[in-house]
Amino acid sequence: MVNSMTGFAARTHKGQEYSWTWEMRGVNSKGLDMRLRLPDWIDGLEQPLRAEISRNLSRGMITLNLRVTREGKEGAVKIDSTQLSQVLGALSQITQEAERQGLELTAPTTAEILGLKGIADPGAANHGNISMLRSQILSDFKPVIQAFQNMRKTEGAALHAVLLGKVDTMTALIAQARQVIEDRKEEMAETLRANLARVMENADGLDEGRVAQELALLALKSDVTEELDRLDAHVAAANELLQDKEAIGRKLDFLCQEFNREANTLCSKAQSVELTRVGLDLKATIDQIREQIQNVE
Repeated sequence: MVNSMTGFAARTHKGQEYSWTWEMRGVNSKGLDMRLRLPDWIDGLEQPLRAEISRNLSRGMITLNLRVTREGKEGAVKIDSTQLSQVLGALSQITQEAERQGLELTAPTTAEILGLKGIADPGAANHGNISMLRSQILSDFKPVIQAFQNMRKTEGAALHAVLLGKVDTMTALIAQARQVIEDRKEEMAETLRANLARVMENADGLDEGRVAQELALLALKSDVTEELDRLDAHVAAANELLQDKEAIGRKLDFLCQEFNREANTLCSKAQSVELTRVGLDLKATIDQIREQIQNVE
């Protein structure tokens, strides 16, 4: 199954007491990385959310934002006096050091200090039943990740079609390479005979085994049958992977390395402009496949 690693989902819940908004984004990544931004006054959210994401996704850089507001009742603002004292002490030290070095700093406003994480908790005195709220929020995440998955599947379907087309192009190029070899059989045989004559001219003093070895090497250097056979096998593996139900991005990336290795050898062995051109077209197609699979889960 081809799933894109790019995705987006948003969802808003409006209740009588609380409202919240989800935003979930995904981009390509080598592994599964998560960045969660959650209200710090609701404990117990992060681990269940991470576990749910891990159950559904295998790769991608995932950013999840959750904003929760209390409807109609802001309540009192609870100040963490210990945290506030530490922050004010640090600000005093910074100010003194700046003055010692002849620097003039702009004093932070009260609003800026209260905006620092952990200093003030708006409505903390009236948050109500946090346990029930947490349960509702976690239940509401399921449709978010489902919508996110649906978008990745939609983009994945488009990627699947592109990759199938590129693999078909490779199949056609491999067949073209075989045809070039077939068309040049006589020419290649003549080249081998010329090489044979050259070896025999310089064979004085060499034993028959050494001569046979040299001839075998000459033939091997121009024979790309094994490379084409391996390319055919890799193409078959790619087509099979593209029908797989599991995440295939890493496996496709490995296949691209194998494709490239055989195409490089084909180009180095090519004894004609036509075969070299086919080899270069293969390499270009492989690069296009590699570019596409960077976003495949």
